[in-house]
Amino acid sequence: MENKAFKNQIEEQNKGVVSAIRGSVVDVFFSGGRMPSGQTRLEAGPEGNIVIEVVSHHDDGIVRGIALSPTGGLRRGDPVIDTNEMIRVPVGKQTLGRMFNVFGSTIDQKEPLTDVERRGIHQPPASISRRVTRAEIFETGIKVIDLLTPLERGGKAGLFGGAGVGKTVLITELINNTVGNYEGVSIFCGIGERSREAEELYRDIQEAGVLDNTVMIFGQMNEPPGARYLVGHSALTMAEYFRDEAKQDVLLLIDNIFRFVQAGSEVSGLLGKMPSRVGYQPTLATEIAGLQERISNTVTGAITSIQAVYVPADDFTDPSATHTFAHLSASIILSRKRASEGLYPAVDPLRSWSKMLTPLVVGERHYLVAQEVRRTLAEYEELKDIIAMLGLEELSQEDRRVVNRARRLERFLTQPFVTTEQFTGHSGRVVALEDAIDGCERILNDEYRDRSESDLYMLGKIGELKTSSAAQEQEASEEAGAEGSEESQEEKAKENKDG
Repeated sequence: MENKAFKNQIEEQNKGVVSAIRGSVVDVFFSGGRMPSGQTRLEAGPEGNIVIEVVSHHDDGIVRGIALSPTGGLRRGDPVIDTNEMIRVPVGKQTLGRMFNVFGSTIDQKEPLTDVERRGIHQPPASISRRVTRAEIFETGIKVIDLLTPLERGGKAGLFGGAGVGKTVLITELINNTVGNYEGVSIFCGIGERSREAEELYRDIQEAGVLDNTVMIFGQMNEPPGARYLVGHSALTMAEYFRDEAKQDVLLLIDNIFRFVQAGSEVSGLLGKMPSRVGYQPTLATEIAGLQERISNTVTGAITSIQAVYVPADDFTDPSATHTFAHLSASIILSRKRASEGLYPAVDPLRSWSKMLTPLVVGERHYLVAQEVRRTLAEYEELKDIIAMLGLEELSQEDRRVVNRARRLERFLTQPFVTTEQFTGHSGRVVALEDAIDGCERILNDEYRDRSESDLYMLGKIGELKTSSAAQEQEASEEAGAEGSEESQEEKAKENKDG
């Protein structure tokens, strides 16, 4: 019955046939002279289950497209339907709490969505006249980020780092810290990541009780490059609906932008385009801009985006990283050296930056403390070579004080995460911005110069240090009291025996 319905559909619509297949690239011949336009969705296969997006036109009625689903079983001469519309995804409140793929089909093993509005995934960015700028801080509860690289509400922030330095862990912690307190809608977009991570993230969000305000959409690494390339646009179409129609703020988390670039590079290679610098596609800058420019604020709402960006071989001059830098309001650089020292989150305080860190936006006190922290850490970095060659004893008194402060600041800026409790054994902390500023200010004033550096490691706010110290003193006094009482009991027993 399904095959018969499909054949009837072919007769009613613009009909084509497969003329060539090269991996994910499919050429389709349309004999009637009606060639589908670019970005049109074509359906092929015995039941129309192979989706192809038109990317270019060629001579003699042939269009070239990229298959967004596996082409196994597709043959030359198979029928192809021109749907005369682009790929469309569901939008609206019915999408909340659900998990989707690039086509907007649910993949969470629940009932499929029916009677829901669908919109095309390719939309123009908001016009300049509709945009607004807001100089407002977006607090994350992570000390080193809120203090040194404050995020902009309605801005774009990037988490840059190589493999294994903690990008996904940091994204997961940001979800845990912000989604629960966030008044708007959260959308997580997984581009080319592992299937296991998607399932774990779904359970974590469900356990945190914030799934009802979250939409998840994935183009996983086992899917064709076309699907991975377009999933970011599908997520943005959903986000734009909540911003423009529902008039809500949207928190958009993307993991990983490099996989979007990588998928574009694969698609470009399949289409036979000449590679550009370092082997990337010649349209790299345009493709990144097309995605990033859709993330913007309007008078009806804001899209705040936090994006993980893998840096190949830790090379920050790589084109994928440099082209992404240009679109961001804050860049958080993760350092492999700090990760190897156990300083988590492994944020490099000297290379990370934010355009929000100005006195007019964050206030005079926050700005001055952040600048002093940076200056102290920079001086310590310069002194490390001298310390390695001659030892700490050869430094002047002032330089020793700088080293003392810097080492305590480095450890205070570490923080135990809620999402890693089972691995670290430390209970997670969410630290308010005011507490982070207060702690750094007191360390800079040498209040804790006599305390061990390890006491400041993996703390929340600085007040926990006093609590732990008082607890240690109380424990020591209790132990001393217990020993004294044992001695007195032994003396009494001895006296009774002598008597």
